[in-house]
Amino acid sequence: MRIGIDVMGGDFAPDAVINGAILATEVISKEDCQLVLIGNESIIKEKLVENHFEPARFEIVHAPDIIRMGEQPTRAFTQKPKSSINTGFSLLKKQNIDAFASAGNTGAMLVGALYSINAIPGIIRPATTSILPKEEGGVGVLIDVGTNPDSKPDVLYQFGLLGSIYAQNLYNIKNPRVALLNIGEEEEKGNLLTQSAYRLMKDSKDFNFIGNIESRNLFKDKADVIVCDGFTGNIVLKEAEAIYRLMLKRGITDEYFDRFNYEDYGGTPILGVNGSVIVGHGISNKFAIKNMILLTKEIHKARIDVKIKTLINKYTQGNNI
Repeated sequence: MRIGIDVMGGDFAPDAVINGAILATEVISKEDCQLVLIGNESIIKEKLVENHFEPARFEIVHAPDIIRMGEQPTRAFTQKPKSSINTGFSLLKKQNIDAFASAGNTGAMLVGALYSINAIPGIIRPATTSILPKEEGGVGVLIDVGTNPDSKPDVLYQFGLLGSIYAQNLYNIKNPRVALLNIGEEEEKGNLLTQSAYRLMKDSKDFNFIGNIESRNLFKDKADVIVCDGFTGNIVLKEAEAIYRLMLKRGITDEYFDRFNYEDYGGTPILGVNGSVIVGHGISNKFAIKNMILLTKEIHKARIDVKIKTLINKYTQGNNI
């Protein structure tokens, strides 16, 4: 397996990315997984030498340009063909790498995926996820967390399918319980979007829909996949991160809340595209980068994209909605 890593992406690049890649080599062997560092070659080699690490352990692909966090994604991707993100997707499209990971500009990663390897036929909107640690142990999956701030009912329906496939194949959750995030559990509650989505989802044969879930129950063992539009999901995600940081700042330690540390999860795949593409947190340090690389390996090993494609074909042919 060959994993491409955007060395220039992220708030603390390139140091955090290079140090994270070095840490990853302590867990995965070169025979098992070749790491391909994509970015300014001279900077990469210089940083590796500074860390007393042999550059030959990695394959290095020169990409002199950078798509920075604040740049407009579509414009930057199209106008910077030699950027690390653009180069990574070019390698992925040509199958010179099997998977591509970056903690850089999320919008550019999404644009790159759609421009280069394309969405899986039948997918309305690709989505991203976040892990929700459960009080009783285990995890839930929140989908979408920012890729699609504005979603329609059929998109939310499809998120239920994507999240179910992801939970089943990566977290080994059999017949995942899918719930719709809402302001009440009753079918008639919510805005026009959630009411319409509920009507589509309640008779679904594509996944195990259990109804609405309120935000106060997000971390209880009531559902395995929680569906919402990207605007709502992003607010939930960042509020959880804020609570974790606040507890750290106040010196409060708790075994459960320790599981909210983003470093441990590495990132999220872009579900619904023809390949393994993983997006890390922009503030990723070396530990988060290491886990982003390990997650990328597991995502591609599980061939989530292939399984999504197979089930989406059945879903579209059945025309269930």
